[in-house]
Amino acid sequence: MSSLINAEALTAEVRLRWLEDWDLLDYVRQAVTKDRRRAGQPRYGRAGRLVGWADLGEDADRDPDTGLYRRRIFYLLPHDRDQEPDGQYRVGAPGEAIDPRTLAPCAVGEKTDRSQQRALLAHAEPA
Repeated sequence: MSSLINAEALTAEVRLRWLEDWDLLDYVRQAVTKDRRRAGQPRYGRAGRLVGWADLGEDADRDPDTGLYRRRIFYLLPHDRDQEPDGQYRVGAPGEAIDPRTLAPCAVGEKTDRSQQRALLAHAEPA
């Protein structure tokens, strides 16, 4: 489980939407963002690219301070493994990264051997 997102913040999720084939990605980064809509593609103003998001059900509550909905997004940055396979995340992954195969509505997701490239790490350790 990712320690960066609290499962209680995800209780209104009803489906996950993907812009890319998540089965081809070792990991995706996840974050909770605020948006004026419960469903549909949220605004994305960060570096990198949006690869997916969660749609919320009709019973979703708005943030009392902003009046916006808290929605989960999935994204990748230019220096992530899919773009730089021999870069800084050749082994390991960022703290907010999880294996997209472990995701479901209301489920935080998990780090796995695949997302962390633990097989490469085991082969790289000196005997």
